[in-house]
This record gives sequence, structure tokens and C-alpha cells, in this order.
Amino acid sequence: MASKNKKGLGQHWLRERGVLTEIAESAATPGVDTVLEIGPGLGTLTSALFLYFDKVVAIEFDAELARKLPGSFPGKNLEAIHGDILDAVIELGNQNLPTSIAMPDKYVVAGNIPYYITAPIVRKFLTLEHKPAKMVLLVQKEVAERLVAREPDYSILGLSAQIYADVRLGPVVGREKFSPPPKVDSQVVIFEPYAKPLADEQVMRVVRLGFSSPRKKLKNNLGLKDGVLSGVGMDEGVRPADLTILQWKSLAEYLHKR
Repeated sequence: MASKNKKGLGQHWLRERGVLTEIAESAATPGVDTVLEIGPGLGTLTSALFLYFDKVVAIEFDAELARKLPGSFPGKNLEAIHGDILDAVIELGNQNLPTSIAMPDKYVVAGNIPYYITAPIVRKFLTLEHKPAKMVLLVQKEVAERLVAREPDYSILGLSAQIYADVRLGPVVGREKFSPPPKVDSQVVIFEPYAKPLADEQVMRVVRLGFSSPRKKLKNNLGLKDGVLSGVGMDEGVRPADLTILQWKSLAEYLHKR
């Protein structure tokens, strides 16, 4: 009997073979033979990933699906884990911790991600000490567009992601390709983390405070007096979404010296 989707877990099964292969191909990275798959579900993407990777480590929140997954891949190097990816500790090598997932020196992350955990997953993996070489996620199209948007349309999610990684869009996946169909289209987003982020934690603290009320003027969010922003070459009425990464760095440096 086919597994029923659980609406509370945001389960929508993608079965289009061509799209699945395209996602797996986007994840393929020279010199990397292990992929960490988030939310494998019925294993449709897992099957495609085995075309490009020797080993798949799959973490699934649904206990029943996690238990059944290995039976679909006899003879394959599949490690199925029942757990919450947001609670899991990603470690280099085998640490033997109850909540840890041991990954090799180089690995890739892939998955079809529910909307409500997209932002925390992106933050988690881009700020890990043991970062993936690449991350390929299928997310809601609107979220995908926010992840690559530039000024004056930055969101804190997009700006933060672009500070930690080169972020680009992959193919759009229409809602009709899922079972059951979600209410919106999806799109693939590809992240390639930088060896060193474009900004440090000092800058990120200013960014987080600056976006505390995204629609308000930046000077109000930061509690700045009139003239401070113009003193660093910025308009007094600027909003958080208007600043480039370089401007955030300049502003953070200026505020740190004051």
C-alpha cells in the first residue's frame, strides 16, 4: 500500500523522473561521493541521487518512512536515520553521539524542503563548522526568489545566505508535478558556501538589528540619530532592504568605531 502524505509534515511527493534527475545532477560535485538527503520521503529523489553519489545518508522525520526506506534500495550504500534535521549535529567522522550525523570531509546536502523549515535549514548548514561543499534545495518559488534577490529587495534570509554562499536558481517545478499538488510552484536553489563568509559576526549583529522591522527606516531600527547615515554616504530614509553587503560592512565598521 502506498504511503499517505501527512499534511502536518508538509509532505508533497515529487514523482517527475526528469525533474528528480535534474535536481540530483545539480547536486553532483566533482570529488564528492556522499550526499546528505533531508526528508527522503518515499525515496524518489534518493533513487536519482544514487545516479551521482556512492552513498546517501537520509534523515527522515516520519518514523514509518525512515523504517521503510532501506527496503527500497537493496544493495545500495544507504544510511536511513529517523530524526529532526534541525536537532541533528553534523560532525566530521564518527562521533557516536545520539543526535550526531557523521559526514566525510566533503559532502553535499540535497532535499525537497517544507516551507516552514526552509530558513532554519539554510541558516544551519551555511553556518556549520563542517559545511557542505554544496547544498541543493527544492523550496517554494517565492522563497527561492527571496534567497537570490538583491537590493532594494533584500530580505534578511537572502542577505544572510548571500553573505555565506554563492546562491543561484535552478529549474522551476510546477505544482502539478507533486502528489498531492501544493498551492504554489517550487524552485531549486543551489548554494555553494564560501570558504570564508563575506562578513563577520559583528556585521551580522548589525544586519539582524537592522532587519528587526524590515519596513521601517534603518536609522529607527538601529536607534541612530539624524545625520549618522548621511555621514557614511547613505540616505537618511534608507530601509534595510536597500543596502548592499558592502554597505552593511561599512556601516558596521563605522558603528563599531563610534
